[in-house]
Amino acid sequence: MLTIIAKLIKLLNSNANPSQLALAVCFAAAMGLTPLSAPHNILLLFLLLLLRINLSLFLLSWGFFTVIAYVFDPVSHSIGLTLLQADSLQSLWQLLYNNNVWRFLGFNNTLILGSSVVSLLIAIPLFFLSRLLIIKYRSHLLQRVSQSRLGLWLKGGKIYNTYQTFYG
Repeated sequence: MLTIIAKLIKLLNSNANPSQLALAVCFAAAMGLTPLSAPHNILLLFLLLLLRINLSLFLLSWGFFTVIAYVFDPVSHSIGLTLLQADSLQSLWQLLYNNNVWRFLGFNNTLILGSSVVSLLIAIPLFFLSRLLIIKYRSHLLQRVSQSRLGLWLKGGKIYNTYQTFYG
């Protein structure tokens, strides 16, 4: 765990593209908010590796969004149930269910459908918000944090020593 935090600190202080880091947060939200057994998560993992998204930030964010998912599961379930029971969408659901690919993706599960819709709705705002926060952190807070008492205390602790061990 200390290694992941050390990598995250190095990553936030590095010259890595903020958009690439924000994309890691978005992928983590999509995987964390949906059930782990959802078939579309295989596609997300493939894209995660294909696009060279930072794994340390992804893993840390994924844990955060997995915890948040337990709070929002009832909301996701009700969204999925509302969508599946909508009379105007019944022909679409029937058409998709008759196709093997869509049936495999499990869209007829209320939790998978609702959490997928929630993840898609928050993806773009989350991307821009996390990108903005990373840029603001680098431009305003980085110098203050490293010179604060907390920053100096952390430099004397295990996290910083682990960070120094790996990245000299």
